[in-house]
Order: sequence, then structure tokens, then C-alpha cells
Amino acid sequence: MTAPRTLSHNDELERPKPDHTVSPVVERHTLTPAQLQERSIISNSLVPRPEVNAFRDLRTRLQATADGHNFVTLVAAVSPGSGASYVCRNLAAAFAFHDTRSAMILDCNPYHPSQHTTMHIDPVRGGLTDYLRDAETDLADIVYETGVPRLRLIPAGTPDEFGGEYFSSFRMHLLLDTLRNRYPARYLLLDGPPVSSGPDARILADLADIVVLVAGYGRDNPAAIAQAAANFDPNKFAGVVFNQGV
Repeated sequence: MTAPRTLSHNDELERPKPDHTVSPVVERHTLTPAQLQERSIISNSLVPRPEVNAFRDLRTRLQATADGHNFVTLVAAVSPGSGASYVCRNLAAAFAFHDTRSAMILDCNPYHPSQHTTMHIDPVRGGLTDYLRDAETDLADIVYETGVPRLRLIPAGTPDEFGGEYFSSFRMHLLLDTLRNRYPARYLLLDGPPVSSGPDARILADLADIVVLVAGYGRDNPAAIAQAAANFDPNKFAGVVFNQGV
């Protein structure tokens, strides 16, 4: 695995009663170091490693902007293949390092979902689009263990012709509100489609508190990066992660 090089700056919903439990699900299995490496997931260890430190640093910078509160982070690539899913997955793992915090990834790329495949999860109960499409689908059904303590995944779900149109629905707003308020120590990360692929990243940015843009190092040129960044509210835009080769 390779590390991101740098981060550069530049109807009221009904709120559920907060549950301060770190994780609602007991871990049934924990991945070994070899399995984590196979899935391109960092692990916390006593041996300092550049890629682990890079994600811990990114996590700490984002937390410093939130005044101790949890938040929703959109991670979106400038263009396909820039490695946003890798960054999203490992940033989530870094949040889950601490035993009083947890993290959840929502795969919000209905056109090219990858998190469940990379993490070797079979989404037999469906995923995000199934939940947003069908009011009878229970939230607990679409939350999957990852084998990483305190890290959960909501996979993209069954694709259909509506794709990202679900992201602007009331049910999507209510879902995020429920997830962030039920577990105040849980950080939500949205793995979004590339900015260059259409308007969905911008729609998701409206739901997020923080936006992290991922550029492929040596792949996305400065003009493309600037054009992608211009799609986001400057007050939410945390910066650009330059990702090498993943």
C-alpha cells in the first residue's frame, strides 16, 4: 500500500436519542495483518509506518476542525482511478483505531462500487440504494461487519437507472441524521463518485460537513484539480490528498 503525499488547504429531522455505545455490533471475527494487507487496509501497530502515519495525520487534522464533534466526510476523486476508495477506507480505519470511537463507510458510488469487493464482503442483504429505494428495508440489514474492530460498511447496493438521484432524497438525509446522532463517537465517511463523472459528488457534498478531494499523483493535472475543487463550498473543503498508485 502507498500513502497519500500531502493534504493542502485551501422539515427538521427527528433526532434519535444518542447512544454512547461505541459499536452496536459485537465483532464476530477480526482480520489478521495479512488479510488487512490483502484488502489494502492499514493497521495500528507499534512499528511506525509512513502510510499509517499519513492517515493518522489526516484524521487528526480533520478532527481539529470539528471541535470534538463527530462529522460526515465526503471523499471524492478528481477523476476515475485516482484512489478515493482507498483513501476513504483507510481514513475510516484510522478513525476506528481508538477504542472509544468508531467509523462507518457508506459506498456512495452506485456506478462503480468497490468497497464490498475489496473488503471481501458479500452484500447478501442489500445496501444503500436498496435502503433508499424501499421503505421496508431495515437499516440494520444493510450494515456489515468488516473484520476491522469498530469499522462498519454500508455497501452501495443494487444498481438501477436512478443511481445517485437517491442521494437527494429525504430518506438519505434522515439516514445520515440517524447514524450520526445515534452514535456520537462514530465518524461517517461517504465514498463518492469522481467529480468528473457527473453531479453526484456535488449532491453528496451538500450532505457532508467536510469534503476531501483525492487526486492521483502524476495523474490529475493542476487545472483538473482546481476545476474539481471549485465544485465544493470553500467552508467545507478540507483540501486535496495526492494519492500514489492505489
